[in-house]
Formats: sequence, C-alpha cells, structure tokens
Amino acid sequence: MNDTSRTYDVVVIGAGPVGENVADRTRAAGLSTVIVEKELLGGECSFWACEPSKALLRPVLARADARRVPGLKNAVGGPLDVPAVFAHRDDMVNHWHDEDQVEWLNSVSVDLVRGHGRLDGPRQVVVTTPEGGTVRLDARHAVAVCTGTRTALPDLPHLDDIRHWTNREATGADAVPRRLAVVGGGVVAVEMATAWRALGSEVTMLVRGDCLLTRMEPFAGEMVAETLREDGVDLRFGVSVTSVAREEGPDGAVRIGLSDGGQLDVDEILFATGRTPQTDDIGLETVGLTPGGWLSVDDTFRVTALEDGWLYAVGDVNHRALMTHQGKYQARIAGPVIGARAHGEPVDTQRWGPHIATADSAAVPQVVFTDPEVASVGLTAREAENAGTRVKVVDHDFRGVAGAHQYAEGYRGKARMVIDLDRGTVVGVTFVGPGIAELLYSATVVVAGEVPVERLWHAVPAFPTISEVWLRLLEAHRG
Repeated sequence: MNDTSRTYDVVVIGAGPVGENVADRTRAAGLSTVIVEKELLGGECSFWACEPSKALLRPVLARADARRVPGLKNAVGGPLDVPAVFAHRDDMVNHWHDEDQVEWLNSVSVDLVRGHGRLDGPRQVVVTTPEGGTVRLDARHAVAVCTGTRTALPDLPHLDDIRHWTNREATGADAVPRRLAVVGGGVVAVEMATAWRALGSEVTMLVRGDCLLTRMEPFAGEMVAETLREDGVDLRFGVSVTSVAREEGPDGAVRIGLSDGGQLDVDEILFATGRTPQTDDIGLETVGLTPGGWLSVDDTFRVTALEDGWLYAVGDVNHRALMTHQGKYQARIAGPVIGARAHGEPVDTQRWGPHIATADSAAVPQVVFTDPEVASVGLTAREAENAGTRVKVVDHDFRGVAGAHQYAEGYRGKARMVIDLDRGTVVGVTFVGPGIAELLYSATVVVAGEVPVERLWHAVPAFPTISEVWLRLLEAHRG
C-alpha cells in the first residue's frame, strides 16, 4: 500500500489471531477493513507462544505417555532427539515467516499495512512503516485495538543487561542451557519447566507463593508439582529474585540473589511472571486515555471510558481472559457487533446472545500441557462459593475409570465437578491426568449449555474410554 491516506469502515490494530478474527468478521459483515501489524501476522500465539511451546511439549508428553504403556516403555527409554524437536518446532512456526497469513488476509479481502499503528484522535490511526513513511487511516465506524500483551518483568536493577529469557526466548531457543532458572509458578512457568527439563536442562523453579497454578483447583498445582519433582526439577516455594547479574562473555553465567539470602548460578533465567498490556505506545493519550494500562470494556467490547463508542478492545488487552482461544471467541462476538451497529441493526445483549461474550465470565476453558495435563472450564469451587453460589463439589480419582487403566499403567489423575445446587447445573469442571485435554470440550458444552445434571445421566460415555469419568462423577453425585 503506497497511499498516504485511506478511509475504511474499520481499522484493526494488531494482526494476531484476535485481530485477524475481528477483521474477518467485520469484512463478512460487509464492512471495508484494514489491519495494521508491526511484527509477524499471526502474532504472539503463532510464533512465540502457543504454537512453538506446544511443539516443544508434544514429544515430551508423548514420551511420558509411552513410558507408561506395557510393551513400549523400554522402546522409549532414551533421551529426546533434541535437533528433531527443534526442527519440528521450526516447522510449526513456518520458520518465523508469515506468507501464509498474508495469503489468508488476501483471501478474505482485508487490506494490510505493515508498521507501528498509533491512534491520533477519534477514529484516526497513523502508521509508521518500516521504511520510515507514514500512512494515515480513517475509520468510519470503529477502531479495534488487538495489541495483546507481553511479559511483565520485575523491577530489578540491571535486568536489561543480562539477556534474560521471556516466553519468546524460551520457545525459540535453538540450544539447551545446562542450567535454567524459571521464575514464576503459572502456566508458562510450568510448561516451560516441563519442556526444558525433558530436553536436558537442570531446571530450578523460583516461585514467590506456596503453590503452582494458583488460579485453578488446588489439586491441579499439587499434582503437577509432584511430577516436576519426580522428573528432577528443583522446586523452591516462598522465594523471590532480589538481584541478577551476568558474568562477562557470551557464555557468562547468571548469578541470582534470592530473598532467603541464598544465591543461584544458572546459564539462562526465564521470567514467567505474568503479562502486561501492549498499550504504552499506541496513542491512547490522543483520545484521553492513559497509556500502558488495560482497556476496560463492556460485554460487546466497547471501551467504556469513551462515550461515543467507536473504540473497541478485543483479546488479552482487555484483561478479561488471557488466552488465545478466548480472544478469538471475543473477536467472533465483536466483529458482528461492529457490523450490526454500522448497519443500524439491533444488538442482542441477552445472556448467551450473539452479541455478548457471556463465556468470558461463565465458561472459559483452559489446558495446561504439562505431565499430567490440566484442563478446566468455568468456575473453581472457591470462585463459585465466593460468588454466593450454593455448590456441591464432586471428586473422582481416575484410578476408578477403566479407560484410564487402558491408557497408562499406574495412571494418576483426578476429576472435579462443581454443581450449582439451586439451578441443578454444572458451573465448573477440572480434569488432571495424562491425555485429558481432549475431554475439555465436552465439559465446556456442559457448562456453556447449562445442561441439567439429571440430563447428563443420559449422555452415555463409550467403554472403555477416559471419558467414562463423567459417569463416575454422576454416580458419586447421586450416591
């Protein structure tokens, strides 16, 4: 695009999965749409997070499963083929090229401007191109901010001097560090500790709190911690990083000072310490908003701080549910909403309606690709109780499920179902165990569909599959 000024119905800032889906849906609604991206189309998920991390983890988890199957365990006793794992990862991210994403944008007739997009007043976006040029984009109806997040780093002296890892370096590295420190106890921390320990690193996890995966049911973090320790990860709870320094030279070690007075020397340090919104340099100040903060939105993704409703924030940047699939769900809501308003059509904001993101609060699914896997949807027991719901918690050990015995010798896992007693529906489900990720969609349908518990009695699981855990949970509920 060579024009210095263009007008569209919709301007989307950020071409990750969320921005791409917003653009696709507004285009499908008949609105001319342009998308702005300063890095690779496909964004963080495609190139530095979801896709490469799962490519690293897939052989790790497949080997762990195989080692629990009689007749296979001796065949997979050796180390992973690290170069092959890295090559698979590189293939999954298309070697960090985005030509296929450009082809897709062309196929849905969405224009692209490469460069750094910033708001420049209401409905105005100015893009600084890689060549140093400027393109001004005017939006007739809406601007959608889909810029996502980056790693939230601690305030430590000299942090910028030590060549620390974030999720980008952790998923893109092409050599295995002998010693790796992982700072944090959330999803990125446990997944990367799992991957790099299996690839050959001596991994130490430094966790400020007293458990892992604090936003999930407590048993999930406990079971993941148990396996990490069995695999040789040094798990340290109640400890924070107070200082960091790297020795001189390309192979210099990192010396870490700890809050308990100790120190730790490693070859690389990964900070998996949460996320912060990428809103510090997108021109929010030109429309009266504060740069660097989360963008609060209503359930149709309009930014609530602006009265005239032209600015939308979709995906991680609104801080509702920081997961790619949930951001894409939001985009599938926001795009039609923008289209309806542009055409003067009514917007249906009833619960579970087509123009409202009810799942963001009621049915968010998540999988943690560790050994064991963790999958959850909806509310934890504590969240439901804190919301004032009268709940019944039903637990079941997977050792009582025939399909689990078929899946792995010595299978260890647990399932929990949280029931709203007043409504007779399931409001939360958590599974922990090998191979349970694919069970999650059934649980999501149950929670999002608000299926009566008594009707679930007639949903018959096939024998012998792991999904028979549903029957065992219902039997435990019935007594």
